[in-house]
Amino acid sequence: MTKKSALTPTLENPFAQQAEVEFTVPGQIDYEPGLYETALKAGYDLQQRPSKAAGVKNVQKQHEKKRMTVWERIQVLADAGTEPKVLYQNWGPNLDGASLVTAIIKVDGRDVAIYGHDFTVRAGSMDATNGTKLANLFALAGKLGIPLVGMNDSAGAYIPAGVGGLDGYAEAFTALRKISGVVPSIMCMFGYNAGGGSYLPRQGSFIIQPNDTFFGLTGPGVVKSVLGEDVTADELGGPNVHSKTGVTDFVVPDEVAALRKVKELLNYLPDSASVAPPFQPTSDPISRKTWDVDILLKKAFNSPTGFNTPFDISIIIQQLCDHGDYFEIQPDRARNTICALGRMGGNVVGFVANNSAVASGQIDIDAAYKNARFIRFCNVYNIPIIFMEDTTGFLPGREQEAGGIVQAGRAMLDAIVDLRTPRFLLIVRNAFGGAYASFNNYPTGADFVCALPTTRLAVMGPAGVEYVYKDEIRNIRGSVKARIAEGTAQNIKAGMSEADAATAAKAAVAEWQKAEEAVLSQRYERELMNPNEALSLGSISQIVMPSDLRKVLGEQLELHLKGYTPAPMGGVQREFH
Repeated sequence: MTKKSALTPTLENPFAQQAEVEFTVPGQIDYEPGLYETALKAGYDLQQRPSKAAGVKNVQKQHEKKRMTVWERIQVLADAGTEPKVLYQNWGPNLDGASLVTAIIKVDGRDVAIYGHDFTVRAGSMDATNGTKLANLFALAGKLGIPLVGMNDSAGAYIPAGVGGLDGYAEAFTALRKISGVVPSIMCMFGYNAGGGSYLPRQGSFIIQPNDTFFGLTGPGVVKSVLGEDVTADELGGPNVHSKTGVTDFVVPDEVAALRKVKELLNYLPDSASVAPPFQPTSDPISRKTWDVDILLKKAFNSPTGFNTPFDISIIIQQLCDHGDYFEIQPDRARNTICALGRMGGNVVGFVANNSAVASGQIDIDAAYKNARFIRFCNVYNIPIIFMEDTTGFLPGREQEAGGIVQAGRAMLDAIVDLRTPRFLLIVRNAFGGAYASFNNYPTGADFVCALPTTRLAVMGPAGVEYVYKDEIRNIRGSVKARIAEGTAQNIKAGMSEADAATAAKAAVAEWQKAEEAVLSQRYERELMNPNEALSLGSISQIVMPSDLRKVLGEQLELHLKGYTPAPMGGVQREFH
């Protein structure tokens, strides 16, 4: 009995008829093809070469790795029924297209410049030709004022090209840097990218990384040979690694999800730094009451833990936005702060919000850098920002100091001070010390500051009672010893043994001390941890009821946008961290 061989799937159709293309004009009578038709056929073959150069076997290999070809990716990203305007179709050795596609496509009706490595041709590797192609595309995007999308899937520099491959990367690095701040750019990381293939996309505004992909300066093999460490590609440069550090902005399940994320993000971004983000008419009225914010705060603050109850600030962001839609940036990094894009009254607005649901909303190194980067992006691309404050301060401790919390905090503060777009501050609850002073108040340039009635604004949090009422606390604690002695004596007179009398007296005095200090804490919160002094000094413009948040902030946004003219950044370039 003969053994059956396994069937291998193939894209080749054995029944396909190879039809010869005829170059005729409609209505033309029969004719004999000549030199002209031969030239047209040669031109047609050149047109088809970029999309057919891979061959069926290489396309199959790409599909077996659960990866699309560059042409399939373009088809997913571009509007249905449109054709990409391919640039430099066959610019490369032997007219092979040099394993890189550059084009202009339509995405939701907008022109978008794109590039994509063709991994089916020479593993998408880079040479000098590719570098020049990329540089020309980047310059064109900057000149036209249109966004850039990169689909990275490259093995790195083309080794046979020698230094040419490195020069190609250097030329691309330089060109992309020159349009940074001119047009926004979104980079997708497909497959396995190393070396320059990691540097180049990270120069972009945002990176989207699907699961089961890798990018990094070196691969696991190099790490093993140099350091002797055994590490997998996912442990070294997978999405779980890069999303925690901010190298990757978004993690998605697969390539299709990545391209959909590109479309979703583009919906909030302007074409360039010279124009405003796209306005989107809405049926959600600015005057809509935000009762769910009222319910959230009522449940939180009426709970046993009172004003110390944590809650997810993103619920308030959702209530403020048109139809509850918002787009979170770096959702896997530093969850103690939320950075997001949304719309109010059809206008794009950024949100920077302390999230008490994680680490009491304290600002640590990662949170400060996450905020700083997002604020600077909004500043460049004419996006107003609503800051939402609810934090007990910067995270203290030796680890944070050793990691450079002062520098990170400075980066966030600098970004806020330099902000030129309309910006607003809503104080939700806690606003203490240096965290308040560095979080978009009137002195740092806020256009409007409001507070909920739940606001607790003070130089220090509850620990401040030790300094404000130090004499009272000193008297309470100073009398403890005498009270214990007096209580012990009374207990002995009542017939208790000396040991039991001392134990009972200590417990009673401890309860008394706790109650007396609690009275001082309540007095501190009542007299100082509130918005009263800030209102009297003009540090807060008004108290806003939770149900009126969308109306008040939406009207302020509309008012200040009327007086703002979108334009590229100008003026003095200040130092940055």
